[in-house]
Amino acid sequence: MTVLDDTASPEGEPTDARGRVAELHAIRAEALRGPSEKATKAQHAKGKLTARERIELLLDAGSFQEVEQLRRHRATGFGLEAKKPYTDGVITGWGTVEGRTVFVYAHDFRIFGGALGEAHATKIHKIMDMAIAAGAPLVSLNDGAGARIQEGVSALAGYGGIFQRNTKASGVIPQISVMLGPCAGGAAYSPALTDFVFMVRETSQMFITGPDVVRAVTGEEISQNGLGGADVHAETSGVCHFAYDDEETCLAEVRYLIAMLPSNNRENPPTHESDDPADRRSDMLLDLVPADGNRPYDMTKVIEELVDDGDYLEVHERWARNIICALARLDGKVVGIVANQPQSLAGVLDIEASEKAARFVQMCDAFNIPIVTLLDVPGFLPGVDQEHGGIIRHGAKLLYAYCNATVPRISLILRKAYGGAYIVMDSQSIGADLTYAWPTNEIAVMGAEGAANVIFRRQIAAAEDPEAMRARMVKEYKAELMHPYYAAERGLVDDVIDPAATREVLISSLAMLRNKHADLPSRKHGNPPQ
Repeated sequence: MTVLDDTASPEGEPTDARGRVAELHAIRAEALRGPSEKATKAQHAKGKLTARERIELLLDAGSFQEVEQLRRHRATGFGLEAKKPYTDGVITGWGTVEGRTVFVYAHDFRIFGGALGEAHATKIHKIMDMAIAAGAPLVSLNDGAGARIQEGVSALAGYGGIFQRNTKASGVIPQISVMLGPCAGGAAYSPALTDFVFMVRETSQMFITGPDVVRAVTGEEISQNGLGGADVHAETSGVCHFAYDDEETCLAEVRYLIAMLPSNNRENPPTHESDDPADRRSDMLLDLVPADGNRPYDMTKVIEELVDDGDYLEVHERWARNIICALARLDGKVVGIVANQPQSLAGVLDIEASEKAARFVQMCDAFNIPIVTLLDVPGFLPGVDQEHGGIIRHGAKLLYAYCNATVPRISLILRKAYGGAYIVMDSQSIGADLTYAWPTNEIAVMGAEGAANVIFRRQIAAAEDPEAMRARMVKEYKAELMHPYYAAERGLVDDVIDPAATREVLISSLAMLRNKHADLPSRKHGNPPQ
């Protein structure tokens, strides 16, 4: 005679609450464990963490709340009906970073190679909608093989829903894409729509068409990393903002970036108490920047002297190095810094520098981050390649971004500020709230030598000693139009300041501008240069 357990049906299913709870715990354990130990070992063998391990590193300990853990796909055909793992290859939910709510989704490469199917996409759509509604940052941990081919067009439609939500969230909540594996084809457009892209060397790649397609179409031989690895996108394409050697460092830096950003466009960035005195003088600045405009120096050293504890986060550090874009704090409050870098191409503006700075200015404006611009710019880079590449429209992107920005804007002219590049780099004439200059400033249409050659060419040509005449005319032009107080006398510079007092001046000026309010004309949106 068979004796039945009081808590189980003849079929072995639990019939009371305790049995059901035990069943739930067993199912959850299966979902948390993942497909198999073999799949986990294979992931680790590639130098990659699992999706859950990544989430643990990103979020505060014990804060993760998962959504739709038990979701499974409903697809049939090609053997899918026999393989229906929990989570469907993506883990979604929310947690905290330094106590602030952050939403996250992470592809689980162990399940269908992280490929996106209908259920997988629906989970991502839901967490994106929740992030927008809650007004909290969204972080995507990308490690997927693209669309799930077995589900056909349903998978492709899932990407469309992600792109639409990326666009809806743009400028509303911070969106951060962390590339921790492959991201090919149309899937690469979601990271491109977000505010920041992180990549890990050797293990992450992004491309629209892979090496096999490139070889078939063009005959070119190239590896996956050579085509779309972290270094390529950090140095050449500009797709990647930050590149790191390992996942642990990468995710730690994502946490650091989140700590510099507000939760949404209705809030200000977090303020931290600073032990760095607001009135600290920086006498080193008097020696860091040579008075001779032809001598290079490292602008990052100037930034380190000005910001709290010399600490800043440079965005796109290895792309378009002739301009610096960084997030830092002044008296504990976050600021965005845009600065020419005289060590690279003499700090000129070119196509890539203009694009880099324009996007950064737009990001700062969207998320209520005041902008400090440090000028030492000799002009736009001349050349056929630049003109044919569209320097006019690309340079106009930076001009448009500054003119459209309503956050507090302070510009500081350290040394050279010539021609159209001076105007574009947040001059007073395009809406900078305050413009300061050091006594070493030279603001002019062009350099004295070039100006003298144009204005005094007849006198120089007719002189018995043309070189001596040219030198005299250059000196005369400098004395007349390029002395440090020329712009201040005409109200184009608010004050000429002691370089050593720059930190104090910037902090007090930003404090005054903290409650600045500026309205743009009523419109659906502008039509920025492309």
